[in-house]
Amino acid sequence: MTDSKENLMTEGSFLATGRGRLTLALLCTIAFIDFADAPIVNVALPAIRGDLDFSVQALQWVPSAYLLAYGGLMLLGGRVADLFGRRRVVVAGTVLFCLSSLAGGLAQDAGTLVGARLAQGAGAALMLPGTLSILTTTFKEGRDRNMALGIWGGVAGGAAAAGVLLGGLLTDGPGWRWVMLVNAPVCALVIAGLFLLVDGERRTARLADIDVPGALLVTGGMLLLVYTLVEAPDAGWDTARTVGGLAGALLLLAAFLAVEHRTRDPLLPLSILRVKGLVAADLTQLIGIAGLGSMFFFLSLYMGSVLGYTPLETGSAYLPLCFGVGVAAGVAGKLTGRFGTRPLIVTGMLIAAAGIYLLSRIPVDGTYVADLLPGLLITSVGLGFAFVAVTTAANANVPAERAGLAASMLNASQQLGGALGLAILTAVATSRTNGLLADRVAPPEALTGGFSRALLACAVFVAAAAVIGLRAANTRGEAPHAEGAPLSEPVPVR
Repeated sequence: MTDSKENLMTEGSFLATGRGRLTLALLCTIAFIDFADAPIVNVALPAIRGDLDFSVQALQWVPSAYLLAYGGLMLLGGRVADLFGRRRVVVAGTVLFCLSSLAGGLAQDAGTLVGARLAQGAGAALMLPGTLSILTTTFKEGRDRNMALGIWGGVAGGAAAAGVLLGGLLTDGPGWRWVMLVNAPVCALVIAGLFLLVDGERRTARLADIDVPGALLVTGGMLLLVYTLVEAPDAGWDTARTVGGLAGALLLLAAFLAVEHRTRDPLLPLSILRVKGLVAADLTQLIGIAGLGSMFFFLSLYMGSVLGYTPLETGSAYLPLCFGVGVAAGVAGKLTGRFGTRPLIVTGMLIAAAGIYLLSRIPVDGTYVADLLPGLLITSVGLGFAFVAVTTAANANVPAERAGLAASMLNASQQLGGALGLAILTAVATSRTNGLLADRVAPPEALTGGFSRALLACAVFVAAAAVIGLRAANTRGEAPHAEGAPLSEPVPVR
């Protein structure tokens, strides 16, 4: 009887069809483009600085401009996708991303490149929430959805490392401009695939239906928050500029919540916050990414500044991590159906924290096999488990008409986590390095001491994410709740 039931489910599986597999590959390609864009450009920063005559301070805006627009517009992008059709919005975002990538790759001055990066971030904010909501509403069966999210999680977890590798290959090969120009042909294929594989949706809203006050408040608040976090390490955490920026961002976001409470058709229906475990999953993502994303940043600096690796060698060093994340994510997709998301979130974050702790013990004369590879492999397992489980938990029991909003909340937490982690942990690393230099420690040793201290803090962040994950939804990836069921009550795991 059980075998017959499983066979019936397999026969009715969209993922088992050629169209289903192609659709998933398309959606994961979009995710890869967005997730890899930051690390692929970071590797090229020294070459960009020399070619376009950036100052050291201005150079930070090449990665930060993307992060600013991406994180600031993410919530708006997800809601617009729900209101005006996901395919329509994802196509618009991909076109914007494609054109801005061309503009950035052909830029002849610093201002044009930074402007292109801002536009890229805006395009990504339209692309990613709609893409994830297409995935969660297309693959509705429990088994299909778990496998699809498992593959998505593997792509999301490995894209940062793969981006470093591709950035090294392109920068050392045809040149830094190709880290942006390469997006254009890929985006063209994505747009064609969206029209061929993803069904269009009837327009359900008009421009007049948009919650304009809410959109202005949340976008302004998010932009100010991300901008302040990006600038905090240089401006100082105790300066009036940083304190005022954080206070202003919080006031704008508080005003946004007040407006949403009174608006008939809000940009953020506050009832979505009653989905049990949704907020906890987003917070888990935010704190976890603060540690995991910063790990790549400091390890790459250690390999380049202390060990003397070239960009290509630095990128290649992450290949085992990419492979490990892919394998672990595939396993996690199957384990979710058996054990639920919460055990995988907690276990994955703890494993990742242990791996980063090993990496924090890097010596000034470290070797790849002895000092980097073990920690990278352990971290990859935890990263693969955690990404899949958090994504599944954050989308559990969310109605189809709010899938884009839930996806944007998850991805906004990721961008804020990345900005918050770098802001705090860069200050930790710099303080430790400057203290050692003041004690007349040799520069390579002082740099290693700063990177080591920052990596230890990364491990603490990821361990804290495991604790928060105890409050996330524990779902086996069941289909969203039936119509009429209370939004605040998820299907329990027994």
